[in-house]
Amino acid sequence: MLDLMVPPIVAALVILSIHAYLGLHVLGREVIFVDLAFAQIAALGTTVALLVGIEVGTTRSLLFALAFTLVGALIFSFTRMERSAVPQEAIIGISYVVASAAVILLAGFTAEGAEHLQETLTGTLIWVDWGAIGKMAGVYAVVGALHYGLRHRFLAVTFQPHTVSSVRLWDFLFYLSFGVVIAFSVEVAGVLMVFSALVIPGVIAFLFTNRFALALVIAWAAGTIAIVAGIGASFYWDFATGPLLVCAFGATLIVAALVRVALRVRPGDRIVVKSLGGGEGVRRSDSERPAATAAPAPMAD
Repeated sequence: MLDLMVPPIVAALVILSIHAYLGLHVLGREVIFVDLAFAQIAALGTTVALLVGIEVGTTRSLLFALAFTLVGALIFSFTRMERSAVPQEAIIGISYVVASAAVILLAGFTAEGAEHLQETLTGTLIWVDWGAIGKMAGVYAVVGALHYGLRHRFLAVTFQPHTVSSVRLWDFLFYLSFGVVIAFSVEVAGVLMVFSALVIPGVIAFLFTNRFALALVIAWAAGTIAIVAGIGASFYWDFATGPLLVCAFGATLIVAALVRVALRVRPGDRIVVKSLGGGEGVRRSDSERPAATAAPAPMAD
């Protein structure tokens, strides 16, 4: 049993390694469901590939997923800084809903439709092989190196976009790398696991600290606990690995919240990022809120 457990655990930890970091950016940008939208857009790409006769999990299927996430990166990067009565979260939600409906619709035209829909949600983590793990690790290493080399710029775009020139270009590069990560992980882990690994570790981390670097360490630790416990429990009780792993992330969050209450931890409300010169990073709602102006005169009836 231990031999069977090792590949899924390693694959999940590889996914966590980059998702926990990107999750901190997502929380800082306050676009919590952008990963769900990206995951569903990538799933739409693989569904279109399946519809034209390309088997899921192949290189050609992955190229379809990457092409669709490229479109998503363009949409999300060009709507973030747009001054409009329509918030970006609405655009993200619409993208998710439309992509989800399209996946269901198109999957109905294929013989493997029902199985494909289930795998889209829960993934095939239990069947992952070392070749797929190595491919993911290689891609994530390249993305991680890109973000580390350009960390000052990416952090500034997330926490202080008003200080960055060509912000839409850098936003596009961020979302493009984000989409590449999602395209590779959603085929293995599924939409639900991808969302859990991206958001829940970051939420746990920010319950205890507002320092970005320390939050990343806490996110990795919390995610590792959830992954090992979830996959171990799924093998021990013979439960479905994907759904139980998502529940394990949720249980870890509940335990962390109780520990926070017991320890009376109260981190500040602004995320501190030393890469920005030791100052405080500000949340998206703070950085993009226009300066206070005099109250408008009452409108006539």
